[in-house]
Amino acid sequence: MNINASIVEQQVAGIVERHPEWFAAEDEYARKSAAFVLLCMSTGLGLPQDECVELLVHGGNDAGVDGLHTGEVLDAGFVVTIYHGRYRVADLEGTTDFPESGVRRAMKTAESLFDPNRDVTRSARLAPRIEEIRSLIRDGYVPTVRVVLCNNGARWKTPADRWVAQAEREWGDHIEFVHLNHDSVVRSLQRRQQIDAVLVLSGGIVVEDLNFKRVLVGRVSVHELHRLFEQHGDRLIEHNIRRHVGYASRVSTDIRAAIVDTAASADFYFYNSGVTFSCDRFDYNALQKTDYRIQLKNVRVIDGGQTCRVIQQTLSDDGSRAPDAHVLIRIYQLPDGSSDAVRSIVRATNNQSLVDLRNVHPNDEWQRMLALGMERLGHVYRLHRGEGTRVVQEVNSAEVAEAVLAVWRERPHQAKFHRREHFGRLYELIFRHLNAAQALIATSIYRAVERRRREAPDGSADHLPYASHYLAMMIGRELLRGRYLTVEDVSHDNFAELQEVLDRDEDRYYARALEGLGAALQACYGNRDVSLRQLAATFRRGDLLEMLDVAA
Repeated sequence: MNINASIVEQQVAGIVERHPEWFAAEDEYARKSAAFVLLCMSTGLGLPQDECVELLVHGGNDAGVDGLHTGEVLDAGFVVTIYHGRYRVADLEGTTDFPESGVRRAMKTAESLFDPNRDVTRSARLAPRIEEIRSLIRDGYVPTVRVVLCNNGARWKTPADRWVAQAEREWGDHIEFVHLNHDSVVRSLQRRQQIDAVLVLSGGIVVEDLNFKRVLVGRVSVHELHRLFEQHGDRLIEHNIRRHVGYASRVSTDIRAAIVDTAASADFYFYNSGVTFSCDRFDYNALQKTDYRIQLKNVRVIDGGQTCRVIQQTLSDDGSRAPDAHVLIRIYQLPDGSSDAVRSIVRATNNQSLVDLRNVHPNDEWQRMLALGMERLGHVYRLHRGEGTRVVQEVNSAEVAEAVLAVWRERPHQAKFHRREHFGRLYELIFRHLNAAQALIATSIYRAVERRRREAPDGSADHLPYASHYLAMMIGRELLRGRYLTVEDVSHDNFAELQEVLDRDEDRYYARALEGLGAALQACYGNRDVSLRQLAATFRRGDLLEMLDVAA
């Protein structure tokens, strides 16, 4: 028996038992298969399970897709992650390969779904998401596709590797195939544990004491980094805020090529910006003159996670050809209670990168005041999304930012399509002068609209999958108008009253919002038929805002 496979089986069974409403299938195999994909998405994307339910694709005409996540549009591109699952119920050995036929099918699916000129039969659940992606492509945005093949067994066999390599050559920088299994899931579940490790450096080092902190600078072999990551895996980059953004394919390709190229590897130290670790303490034998063994207590990578992951993958795939390239290493020993220092370092070293800036605002005054205000109103405010499921009286900062930007700041298109900027350039717009009551009312409105979207029967309006943020904005307008309030008037004094009104009159508010949105679409398009692709583009660009203002 494989212990990790057993742990995953218990996790999967627990999800099905606790949340039978999440799975439409009646037979145990289909429910557990869907629960396994959900578990892989939750641990891999760092999202709560109840949010990942929305990413599941099930039923006929799903093109073999079991889960689909579309990342935020940033600059000229966006990342799409497709999950294909193969789960063997009650298989506790964990040795069965991912089927080669499944790899082939995943490749064909990626080729067809992202070509706007190819017609593919899709389910009602999958079609709006694909057309949203195709709309982005037609507007000039370039997708990077991550195909995640997950099973509770071993990786696919060598023939499938050749197909994957061919696809990656043909697609260039725009596709990546990833294998996840029970071992990957358990490592993710365990990654919050403290890691104590030994790192063997090459050559000399420089050590300095600065403001009650210590810093060590040296160089390390790529083979030593490979050993470290083979032993501890992604748990080492738990504090690295690039972790769930994904790795830019062009950069990964350049790193990989430089490692295996004999001529380039000699100067790899100069080509790469290096890796930065933080730790509670580092020790070494100061009597040595070179090649030190550094003892690290509670170590994490806070910059250079992409380099480490590419090194690990490259040497695992082709370690026999890799010369002994070296990487610049920095180790920061920070005192207890220095989480603010870690965040400052991370922000400074990643300020030109694709990062989740939510991680650098946990203790600013606005966030602390929201947490205190919500506590007084009987709610819990969390900065991060958890990996479990949220409770009714709990909200997180990402959810609040999205709801407030849509409902009170009346930027529904940015709320949905610019999530990465919610804690960047849009942070002040969202959180300045925001009190707990306003945040909770906005979140309550958005949750209600999303619940109705999920529960909408087959045959509902085509635009409904794209409309939640607009409908939430319109309900917010109607709520304030009906009580003769402005958003600044919403406070802890009238919070309970406003929440009671929302709960009592939710049906009426929602019906009126649907009616108003229908009128705006009519004004925009007239009586002509509108494709899903046009609808996706219309909601993304914010074209309807002017029409809604006219209708109001």
